Amino acid sequence: MNPRERFDAAVAALPLVAILRGVKPDEAVAIGAELVEAGFTMIEVPLNSPDPYASIARLAEAFGNQAVIGAGTVLTPDMADAARDAGAALILSPNCDTAVIARAAGHGLATMPGVATASEAFAALAAGADSLKLFPARELGAGTIAAWRAVLPAGTRIFGVGGVDETGFAPFVAAGAAGFGLGSSLYRAGATPAEVRGAAVRTVAGWRSVRQ
Repeated sequence: MNPRERFDAAVAALPLVAILRGVKPDEAVAIGAELVEAGFTMIEVPLNSPDPYASIARLAEAFGNQAVIGAGTVLTPDMADAARDAGAALILSPNCDTAVIARAAGHGLATMPGVATASEAFAALAAGADSLKLFPARELGAGTIAAWRAVLPAGTRIFGVGGVDETGFAPFVAAGAAGFGLGSSLYRAGATPAEVRGAAVRTVAGWRSVRQ
């Protein structure tokens, strides 16, 4: 499968993105192993982490057949190029930069740009985005997704990212959220694999409880 097909399969399996902001290359694989064991199929390394491309490369080598490895906080087309070269299959951003989306899509990578308005959402889709990241989700609220779904193309996937953990999934799912990105509730810089294991198991259980 190509990266976009792999992303679709990962979303179908478990639409939760584990965001490892601050992870270091020498700990990335141990953390990733706990996430994959818990059921995660998407792992993001933000590019403002220490030596992020090395972490992406190690995760892609270790888990590339089990999970989609993504690069987050991708702010320029050159960063998208470097992430692709490191082995990233998914490009995520906190903002809607159509040049970044187009470059990543041109490489055949999956994309999930951050959007905060309907105008940004439409611009991202026109540039080739595979999914949208409502950011910051806690502040914008589940009602934003419900309103957008009335006007966005049918089937548009919107992920809630920013300030939402497993205790807050339900209203967003009810509004039509396709999934979530989990940061500090799942991983904080310096967290041990055992700590991540516990958080990952709770998060997956929380997702499954609202999808029953």
